[in-house]
Amino acid sequence: MTVNAPLGATPDGSLDLTAASGLAGPAHWRHHLRTRTRAERIGIGATLAVPLLGLLICIAATRSSALLPQSIQLAPEDSGMAGPFEHFGLSIGVGGVVAALLVLLGLYLLALRYSEHVSPRLILWSVVAFTVVAVLAPPLFSTDVFSYQAYAQMFAHYHIDPYLRGPSSMGTYPLPNPIAGYIGSNWIATPSVYGPLFTFLSLIFQATSFAFNFYAFKVIAALASGGTLYLLWRLAKLRGVSPARGLALVGLNPMVTLYGVGGGHNDLLMMLLTTAGIYTVLARRETSSGVLLTAAAAVKLTGAIVLPFALVGEVIGTGLRGSRRLLIGAGVTTAVVATASYIAFGTGILHAVTTLEGVQDHGRWQSLPGLLFSLSGVAVSQVVRIADDVVLGAALLWLLHRVRRQRMDWIDGAAWATFAVLATAWYLLPWYTAWMLPLVALSKNRRVWNAAIAATLMGSVIMVAGCFPSWTWL
Repeated sequence: MTVNAPLGATPDGSLDLTAASGLAGPAHWRHHLRTRTRAERIGIGATLAVPLLGLLICIAATRSSALLPQSIQLAPEDSGMAGPFEHFGLSIGVGGVVAALLVLLGLYLLALRYSEHVSPRLILWSVVAFTVVAVLAPPLFSTDVFSYQAYAQMFAHYHIDPYLRGPSSMGTYPLPNPIAGYIGSNWIATPSVYGPLFTFLSLIFQATSFAFNFYAFKVIAALASGGTLYLLWRLAKLRGVSPARGLALVGLNPMVTLYGVGGGHNDLLMMLLTTAGIYTVLARRETSSGVLLTAAAAVKLTGAIVLPFALVGEVIGTGLRGSRRLLIGAGVTTAVVATASYIAFGTGILHAVTTLEGVQDHGRWQSLPGLLFSLSGVAVSQVVRIADDVVLGAALLWLLHRVRRQRMDWIDGAAWATFAVLATAWYLLPWYTAWMLPLVALSKNRRVWNAAIAATLMGSVIMVAGCFPSWTWL
């Protein structure tokens, strides 16, 4: 397989699901299996094994507490939340969960390593299968999806600004709000850190049952992931990169699918808008790109990372005319979102940045710098935090300077900037890895791909450590 003529792609770069005949029929399959190279067999085996092991993990979630948020701990009779796997659950214990997650990570790395030797059709259907089982699973790892509904209920029913107060402010009169029981203790009093555009979206589901709300956000995350993969396939032609490898990088990544889709996280919606913004930049629709990239930031603030790099890239590629259109799109969208936010929340939305800074204090060992300081036993002072912010700011400015001087591709620069945010954050969760993966999928730089693997491994350390909540020494 070559970059310019990937297996399963037509000359115009579109996906041809009939071009790869590896799944044509039993006899045909056996013939091709005998004639495949060792690399092909490893790639095919790992690609098929990822969704199969994902299915086992999702089935086990109905009985294995290490896979569930502590505030839920589903019982089999809780049919609304346990989903279709309710009657097939099995308990694999903490050790089994850790082993399964580590094996899943290893299979993903193998599938990615040998993705060039695997039919894009097979990768695509493995991604679809992995996504489907993640959607059907009970709540995995996180209670964020219940916070989405709580913030919406605060605004719609209690007339409380979710950017000033947390879900605990809904009180106990006339009865305690039952959603409070599903929100983790660290977050019950924390105001929203999500963008106003996402808060407006969550209002659609604020009056639904908890199970419906949960699965609705899971479906949104799954569709966002699918839309991102479609755009990455289209962008592969424009960038001259392998579409199959991009599919594997994003779609088979446990941090994206098992965590992101399995937890119904809004990070994947932000990822879709960011990828769409990149697509419109490369398609020379700069006004639309400004709208989309700003909308990504209005879902989650980290979506704003790509915008300055796209702007500098436009100045280099098309001159002031293209960058001016991008700024117009971004400016109009900012004005519309800001006006709607002020009407709905007043100046409360401005407190989101302060809240986000406070959330970073929850991290402790759940970050690269936090883990290093925890293991060393050294206290994290305010001076250390300021120094960390200075390092991040300097890194971002240096990357923008490199892009402006045309010493670095702007998408590579945005990918490195996102990695810098992940590496210096004081609070890091596994699904945050999704932030940089679409950018990496469009990169030709080997070091950028290695950074994506490093980010996945960082998320994996937190993933495994999170299975042992009693590890207070961390």
